[in-house]
Amino acid sequence: MKKFLMSLSLLLAAGVALAANPQVEINTSKGAIVVELYPDAAPISVANFLDYVKDKHYNGTIFHRVIQGFVIQGGGLDTNKTELPTKAPIKNEAEKAFKAGLKNDRGSLAMARTGVPDSATSQFYINLKNNDALNYPSRDGYGYAVFGKVVKGMDVVDKIAAAPTDSGDAPVDPIVIKDAHVLAGKAGK
Repeated sequence: MKKFLMSLSLLLAAGVALAANPQVEINTSKGAIVVELYPDAAPISVANFLDYVKDKHYNGTIFHRVIQGFVIQGGGLDTNKTELPTKAPIKNEAEKAFKAGLKNDRGSLAMARTGVPDSATSQFYINLKNNDALNYPSRDGYGYAVFGKVVKGMDVVDKIAAAPTDSGDAPVDPIVIKDAHVLAGKAGK
């Protein structure tokens, strides 16, 4: 019986490890940020983000929008502030994510979009405070889809947020995403 329980414990531990949420390390010119993604709550957004990570799309992009006390946004412009080509926009999952408990709270990772609800492509943002106005249903009836959160490196996020910016909210000295990659053993389901 003891061997059976030990084997069962090992299998359960292995199952938990296999079901872990994916984590991505975003290495910036200010330091590393690790985000955990939630595919159960926002499967389309997570798959989209991971596709861009695997395609190395984020490597060499900048945080082009930094608003102290609000968000830092990146993932779509190169160091010349030229918008990069993207894949087709994805469906807005803000309602599904919100109902699963994901909110635009400090440290959460969400899809940036235009005024069109289903317009998110590669750009993402990290909330610097609890931004309830961005949650489903928001003013437009949709909101902004949260699909992850910072689990390490919030101090780096705060350094980025403190950077001096120009009149267009871009850091005066570009803050570059050197690379983004899925952490080994944290690839998720």
